[in-house]
Amino acid sequence: MLLSYLKIAWKVLLRRKFFTFISLFGISFTLMVLLVVVAMFDHVVGAHAPETRLNRMLFVNFLHIKYKNGGNQNSPASYYLLDRYVRPLKTPEKVAVHSMFHSTPSYVGNNRIDLDLKYTDNVFWQVLDFDFKEGKPFGESEMKSAAHVAVINQTTARKYFGTATGVVGRTIEINQSAYRVMGVVEDVPVMRISSYADVWVPISTSSNNLNQVRLDGEYSAIILAKSAADKAAVQAEFDQMVKRVPLPNPKEMDHLDLHADQLLASYSRQLMSPLTDYSSDGTALLYTILSGIALLFMLLPALNLVNINVSRIMERSSEIGVRKAFGATSGTLIGQFLVENIFLTSIGGLLGLLLAYVALQLIGGAQIMAYAHFELNWRIFSWALAVTLFFGVLSGVYPAFKMSRLLPVQALKGGAK
Repeated sequence: MLLSYLKIAWKVLLRRKFFTFISLFGISFTLMVLLVVVAMFDHVVGAHAPETRLNRMLFVNFLHIKYKNGGNQNSPASYYLLDRYVRPLKTPEKVAVHSMFHSTPSYVGNNRIDLDLKYTDNVFWQVLDFDFKEGKPFGESEMKSAAHVAVINQTTARKYFGTATGVVGRTIEINQSAYRVMGVVEDVPVMRISSYADVWVPISTSSNNLNQVRLDGEYSAIILAKSAADKAAVQAEFDQMVKRVPLPNPKEMDHLDLHADQLLASYSRQLMSPLTDYSSDGTALLYTILSGIALLFMLLPALNLVNINVSRIMERSSEIGVRKAFGATSGTLIGQFLVENIFLTSIGGLLGLLLAYVALQLIGGAQIMAYAHFELNWRIFSWALAVTLFFGVLSGVYPAFKMSRLLPVQALKGGAK
């Protein structure tokens, strides 16, 4: 039965080539855009190396200070605040502190190379899961002694030394300071702002006064919970800790907001703050907005498909009338046309996957974002199948139902108007 439906569907597609082209174009183009967006979203907030343990990780990226005169200040936190109050938390397994990355000049002969430099502590390498191609990270002894050692990525090794291998132990000069290379890691995409850099050096070598008592600064923390289930306990302890942080200028400052959020929440709290006033992480609102946009984006081509399918099915009214006259039930006919529609949308889905793959390769090759590597993984592929099925059912149910309501006589006369 199913094979017969598929054969009929294939012949129908070949019979009405223009309708088929319009339908396939609408499905495949919509899916392509959705898949590209999902792949880029997954690239930014998905669990990818070196942030492979996202289910156990919390991020402290932004500090918000509310002033009594109504002013607001948003910035990363100071090293003093993170080292004095966040690092001693008892419930996390580990707490790593790092700086934002800064473009820093380096020279190979007379050629200038701008490298993104990040200061980190030694725990940074234990919390994150970097892929070391050779060498190793710096440890506690290098941190305490403020040793001029560095971990670099493969691209920096190639740019500076002309090779990505055999560079451990050699010296790289950055901003007129010499560092001994201890390890080489795989490139990290720039969108992973917590872990990304071209060069990582001990935070103790920073020229900043790390012990200066202040709230704002240029540092962030990554907290690794002992298990995914422990994140709630870590956040509860963190929130209690924040209440104990004294305001350095209580006459002018009203209060501060500092949170340990999951990766997406650490961004959405900032993006949605005009609507939530930092009272929540904003992920629910963000998902609602994104879902609404995606639904509208899918709804328009779906409605077009419904119209096309209604026209196509009504053109087959004589066939429907004959089949109903010979005893075909409404359920049988609905099932047939749903199968035909799902068959059509499945073809459109495969084309959409192919187009999305080509688009992501072009975007990745254009190097719009440094070290970006977009993938159509199984999770995204599952999304594609789900969206394809949604299209198939949504655009086929209504015309199939309308067709099934026709009486045989009406169908033989040309269908409902």
